[in-house]
Amino acid sequence: MSDQIVYESSLMSLSQGRPYLAIPGPSVMPDQVLQAMHRASPNIYEGELHDLTHALIPDLKAVARTVHQVAIYIGNGHAAWEAALTNVLSPGDTVLVLATGQFCIGWGAVAEGLGCTVQTIDYGPQSPIDLTQVQAALAADQDGRIKAVLAVHVDTSTSVKNDIAGLRHVMDKTGHPALLMVDCIASLGCDRFEMDVWGVDVMVSACQKGLMTPAGISFVWYNDKAAAQRGACVTRYWDWAPRTAPEFYYQYFNGTAPTHHLYGLHAALGMIKAEGLDHVFARHARLAEAIWAAAEKWACDGGLALNIADPAYRSHAVTSIAMTSPDADRLRQWCEETCGLTLGIGLGRDPADAYFRIGHMGHVNAHMIMGVLGTINAGLRALDIPHGPGALDAASAVVAGADVTPP
Repeated sequence: MSDQIVYESSLMSLSQGRPYLAIPGPSVMPDQVLQAMHRASPNIYEGELHDLTHALIPDLKAVARTVHQVAIYIGNGHAAWEAALTNVLSPGDTVLVLATGQFCIGWGAVAEGLGCTVQTIDYGPQSPIDLTQVQAALAADQDGRIKAVLAVHVDTSTSVKNDIAGLRHVMDKTGHPALLMVDCIASLGCDRFEMDVWGVDVMVSACQKGLMTPAGISFVWYNDKAAAQRGACVTRYWDWAPRTAPEFYYQYFNGTAPTHHLYGLHAALGMIKAEGLDHVFARHARLAEAIWAAAEKWACDGGLALNIADPAYRSHAVTSIAMTSPDADRLRQWCEETCGLTLGIGLGRDPADAYFRIGHMGHVNAHMIMGVLGTINAGLRALDIPHGPGALDAASAVVAGADVTPP
C-alpha cells in the first residue's frame, strides 16, 4: 500500500521555518547586524568602543543628509520626541501640530505634558498636510506665539508621506520664525529625506526601522538655529549639548553606553553606505510600487483599498490597506498562523480590524516582498474575501521592469 498524505487544508499550518516580520517596525534585522551584536560586553572606558562611536557620528549625519549635529539617546522614538522638545521649548510656548495620523498627535501630547500650548490641525487618517491651511495659520500668528511646527514625514499608522520641502517653503513664504521639527522615525533610510536642503531645523528618528537595528536607541539631529533657541524645559539628561560635544566619552549617552546596539548600528550604517543611499531610496521606491500594483488589483473586485489614494503621498516604507471589518484581522491571523507571515495591525484606526499594514522598510528585497504579496493573495483566497485577480502578475511586472541596479 503506497504512502498517502492526508490533511485538512483549512487546518494545516505551513508556518514552520523562519518567520517573516512584515510589520512597520521593528523591521527585519540583517544577519550582519545580529552577528555584530553577538559578542561579550566591551570595555566602556577606552579602546574599540570609543573609536566605533566616534565613527557613527558622520554616518548618522550622512543618512540624514545634514552637516549639523546629532545626539544619541538610549530610548525609543518617544524618548527622541521629548528630547527634541525639551531642548528648544519653554513652558507656555505654543507649538503647531500638523496631524496626519496617530504619531504627530502623540508628539503634540508630549509637548502639552511639558506645559506647552498645542494648536492642532488634524487632516484625518487619509490625507497629507494641506500647505494652504498651514500658510494661513502661520500668517494669522502675527505675534509669533508659535515657536515650533511639528510634522511627521511618514506616519506609520496611516502610511501617508508629507511634503516637508513644501512645508518649509510656506513657512519661508510667510516669514514665520518657528522651528520646523520633523519626525522621520518611519522614513529615515527608506523615503528620501534631505534635512539641510529642505530646511529642517530639528529631526528625530530611531534605530529599529530603516536603520535595521533592534529597538532601543534614538536620535535627534539639530541645526544652529535650533541650538540657539534653548528652552527652559531642558533637563540634565535630555540636554543635547554635551552629547554632541562631549568632553568625556560617557557624555555621549549621559551614562553607560548602549554597547551592543552601537555595534549593531555600526554594521547597519555600513550596509547603507556600501549600497549607497540613493540606491537605498530607489530600492524602497520600486518595492513599494510593486505592493501598490498588487493592492490596486485586489481593489478591483472587493472591499480592499489603499489608505492613501494619491501615490505622491504614499510612503515607500509602509503601506496601509483598508478592508471590510473584521476581514483585516482574519487575514492577519491566517497569514501568521498558516504561513508564518506577521502583518501590521490597524494601529490607531477605527475599526482597527478593518485595516492592516505592510512594513517594507530596511532589509527588504524583491523576493521578500513577492513572498509577502503571495501569502496575502493566498489568504484572501483561503478566507473567501472578495478581491480582484492579477495582483501577483502586476507586482512581478513592476519588479521585472526595475531599473534599480546593484551598487
